[in-house]
Amino acid sequence: MLSIPKLKNTDSPQFFLMAGPCAIEGRDMALRIAEHIVTLTDRLKIPYIFKGSYRKANRTKVDSFTGIGDEKALKILQEISQTFGIPVVTDIHESHEAAFAAEYVDVLQIPAFLCRQTELIAAAARTGKAVNVKKGQFLSGASMKFAVEKINETNPDCQVLLTDRGNSFGYGELIVDYRNLPAMRAFDVPVIMDCTHSLQQPNQESGVTGGKPKLIETIAKAAIAVGADGLFIETHFNPAEAKSDGANMLPLDQLEALLEKLVRVREAIL
Repeated sequence: MLSIPKLKNTDSPQFFLMAGPCAIEGRDMALRIAEHIVTLTDRLKIPYIFKGSYRKANRTKVDSFTGIGDEKALKILQEISQTFGIPVVTDIHESHEAAFAAEYVDVLQIPAFLCRQTELIAAAARTGKAVNVKKGQFLSGASMKFAVEKINETNPDCQVLLTDRGNSFGYGELIVDYRNLPAMRAFDVPVIMDCTHSLQQPNQESGVTGGKPKLIETIAKAAIAVGADGLFIETHFNPAEAKSDGANMLPLDQLEALLEKLVRVREAIL
């Protein structure tokens, strides 16, 4: 069901994992995080895609961290892919970024706020890379069929993935409606649960997004139980020092225990 070059452990019945830091903050941190997760996922036979944003375009404040430089960050992602023999995924925000980023990564990700942007989605599909579209916080799972149709119309051979990251619940909270996972899975594409962004508390008066990372395990377990094909988890050695989205990231040293639990949940429902 999932066709992405360099993806390992594809003969495993386990869920697949997209995980890494929110943003590429530097070469050493990115390589260390990747090495740690590769070691875990190889042991647990979990197909793994490294995640890292080469640039953060959607920021609350004008002085928020946006990146270390586009080409520099993309080359780090490419190095991770080559070093560990794994696919990598990054966000794009404008149509002209698609072909540029596709030179370095294996999966292009459409952010939730941009999931209705036809030209952006089509540009990603035209690259021939897999495209992961995050469901908007303002949409139902059923309405994501139109994003799938846009990709299929542009490139029928494109690997499409859909990701849920919660729905807006008032002004500063998100809530996960697990009905959206089977609704999106009905389009015959792999469906992912974003276990960290779905716990954001966006648009805080401080200008810094909050979060509830203690509930990551709850979100992940429930997603596996209702049939999610993959999980998306942002993680960092020290989330308090992360330059983006630290408030809802999982500390890296907690990932092993979480994955071991999730593997058992997956085995129990198969």
